[in-house]
Amino acid sequence: MIKIGEHLHRRIPRRWNQIEESRRGIVLAWVAFTLTFGGSRLVTWLIQIDTRNVGNISAGGTHLHHYLWGILLLAGVAIFGMVDRSPRARTWMGLALGIALALIVDEAALLITLKDVYWQTAGWPSVAIGLTVIGVVGSALALTHGESSDSHEDSDAVRR
Repeated sequence: MIKIGEHLHRRIPRRWNQIEESRRGIVLAWVAFTLTFGGSRLVTWLIQIDTRNVGNISAGGTHLHHYLWGILLLAGVAIFGMVDRSPRARTWMGLALGIALALIVDEAALLITLKDVYWQTAGWPSVAIGLTVIGVVGSALALTHGESSDSHEDSDAVRR
């Protein structure tokens, strides 16, 4: 019997290679967004229930919300995107973009209301936006296909 870890270890690289190079950045952005959004909710909940060794990040007595790290990372992606546009760079920028957007979207309600409403009813728009992004982008990725090698051959034949 194959262990789950061994099975995933063999399947993920093979699946990754099946993704069109031009789509890898958006796929990685979606995966990173999904995992970061869920992870930030989990970490924030652990802080909320006062779990040991998990706490807020502060500077000079001021709490630094995680949307700040998202904005800084997003700025880094934008700057790097102006410098390097190779397919490999776009893939890694997709990872950073997904993380950055998740950190920002997770605190969208705070940015909209300018109040710390994370665990209140007024904080639910952040969850709604996050789940909508996960669902819409995931569905779009599942329902669309990148350009196949056949279409490249067809377009080359048309040009001749």
